[in-house]
Amino acid sequence: MADVLSRFNSGKLWDFKGGIHPPEMKSQSNSQPLRHHPLVTDFYIPLKQHAGTIGNLLVKEGDYVLKGQPLTQGDGLRMLPVHAPTSGTIKSIKPYVAAHPSGLDEAAIHLQADSLDQWLERNPIDDFLTLSPEQLINKIYQAGIAGLGGAVFPTAAKIQSAEKKVKLLIINGAECEPYITCDDRLMRERADEIIEGIRILRYILRPENVAIAIEDNKPEAIEAISKALQGANDISIRVIPTKYPSGAAKQLIYLLTGMEVPSGARSSSIGVLMHNVGTAFAIKRAVINDEPLIERVVTLTGDKIPEKGNYWVRLGTPISQVLTHAGYQFDERYPVFAGGPMMGLELSNLNAPVTKIINCLLAPDYFEYAEPEPEQACIRCSSCSDACPVNLMPQQLYWFARSEDHKKSEEYALKDCIECGICAYVCPSHIPLIQYFRQEKAKIWQIKEKQKKSDEAKIRFEAKQARMEREEQERKARSQRAAEARREELAQTKGEDPVKAALERLKAKKSNETESVQVKTITSEKGEVLPDNADLMAQRKARRLARQQAESQVENQEQQTQPTDAKKAAVAAALARAKAKKLVQSNETSESVSNTQTVESAVEKIEENSTALDPKKAAVAAAIARAKAKKLAQANETAESVSNTQTIENAVEKTEENSTALDPKKAAVAAAIARAKAKKLALEGTTESVPSTQSVEGVVEKTEENSTALDPKKAAVAAAIARAKAKKLAKTQATLENNQE
Repeated sequence: MADVLSRFNSGKLWDFKGGIHPPEMKSQSNSQPLRHHPLVTDFYIPLKQHAGTIGNLLVKEGDYVLKGQPLTQGDGLRMLPVHAPTSGTIKSIKPYVAAHPSGLDEAAIHLQADSLDQWLERNPIDDFLTLSPEQLINKIYQAGIAGLGGAVFPTAAKIQSAEKKVKLLIINGAECEPYITCDDRLMRERADEIIEGIRILRYILRPENVAIAIEDNKPEAIEAISKALQGANDISIRVIPTKYPSGAAKQLIYLLTGMEVPSGARSSSIGVLMHNVGTAFAIKRAVINDEPLIERVVTLTGDKIPEKGNYWVRLGTPISQVLTHAGYQFDERYPVFAGGPMMGLELSNLNAPVTKIINCLLAPDYFEYAEPEPEQACIRCSSCSDACPVNLMPQQLYWFARSEDHKKSEEYALKDCIECGICAYVCPSHIPLIQYFRQEKAKIWQIKEKQKKSDEAKIRFEAKQARMEREEQERKARSQRAAEARREELAQTKGEDPVKAALERLKAKKSNETESVQVKTITSEKGEVLPDNADLMAQRKARRLARQQAESQVENQEQQTQPTDAKKAAVAAALARAKAKKLVQSNETSESVSNTQTVESAVEKIEENSTALDPKKAAVAAAIARAKAKKLAQANETAESVSNTQTIENAVEKTEENSTALDPKKAAVAAAIARAKAKKLALEGTTESVPSTQSVEGVVEKTEENSTALDPKKAAVAAAIARAKAKKLAKTQATLENNQE
């Protein structure tokens, strides 16, 4: 550790191997101050914008969110949350095109802005010293801050892993790649806030020295940082020569200390930690202002963009709208790159959103961009290895990558490649070496992931087997303990096994029960002994016969209770007709012509109406007609003519024809009415006058209304009584006639 500090404090700069000096092209965009890109209507926020895993969703479709509200939440420092760049409504959560050369979709949240840009409630603080380092790390994590220099490694996890190990904290302001000027403009305009963020990092990590490294091609930034420090000696500025890739972590550490970071190790292993100036600014905004990382500075450059410069762009803004605002017009002949010309990625779809990793959008024209030259065979010129800043052998790695010799690629330290693109830049055969290396890295990573999952599955299987063996051993141990306990109990009972005794008692009990139940058997023709089920079959047959007899009795009762009123009513009606006929014949005086016509008209009217009435009502009308005829016959004092007698008989005969269609209930009603009329005639005697036709019709109507309420059984009883009354009335009439003579 002391060696690192002594080397740094010496003030000497070491030059790393390789590197190049491409055209800087920074003057296109660093002359204009920072500007804000206007809000768009639709934001597409990818759930993963860092080197790590995706957090858990906190929102769903249809939710209304505020600016700065967390949309995801992680279970650890490597699962960074993402936040709403503005207020609005969640329209959907589904895959959307990503800013990646593959053009594959990634899970994203579609947020429709409401143009209010309303903040979530914030709790800013004036002094970060009132918080503990753990609280500050948590605030940095909750703000979703990742390294804004290009690696996008979770800042909180990086700080925590290096805590109490750091002797030298380096703030990277080199910005060595051509065209990119976002850090340059940020240092010029927000130097005070950057220094405040550096002091927060120093408070958490407690390093012995802090340095800000800036390339010598940024004099305005150097001046702004120096002015912000105001002669403070706790933070120093180190100006380094302009050389690509001096901004890479390992190369910058070597420049300042002359020490190399071991292969596969982190810089904290030698007591050094590095952060980007943009990351330091974001830390200040998160801790002091309580603002999550929802926007960043993006450089818009290239001859195809008229309004070049650096813009504050909200994360999730479609790249196409950012370019359109800067005056860009789409031209399919020239690609657009996310990043600089050395390490940038060609965008396959401009609808992809701006994320934390995008620090530059480069749109070159034909003066700056040419179609890649055809790839030719490697000539083993060693230009790539001479320019490699990491001391690799790109020509060998190229052959291993093409043949997919993953083992050899790892042996030649492919993982140490920083993908700076220098090898492809200097290759005279125009071999896209960086693309081969990226693909080879991805394949090796996939193989390792599969192996990791296989190892985890093997560990789980072995753990299961061990658990099953342990359970089996425990079971055997329990059985052994139980056997020992039985032996001890057997010894206490003087040799009698309690389990055996219990089994014998149970067996004896079952044998007693078997003996108490005597089972009859028969011997078949074949000599087989079979159970005798004759008694059981006889019992079943007896139960079946009893059930059939019960059903027969029920049916007989139902038949007996069924109404026989139809026959009885018909007999009663016939007797009533006979009695009426006999009374007519016994009358010696003849009735007047008007009375005869009245009777005939009444009978005809009843006959006409009976055909139109309901069958039941027609029967009632016929019975009433008979009763009226009987009453008229009794009221006549003079002998009735033969024609009148025939008329009454015809009416009675017609009524007899209709009686066959009588309903049981209506027939009973008719019999009851006949009895009532006979009783009335007996009381009134022979001097009663004949009622008018209207009275007869009224009685008929009233009888029709009441007839529906009669009970069939009661009607049958009434019919029998009516017959008896009619018989008695006939005897009385005969006595009267004899007295008159």
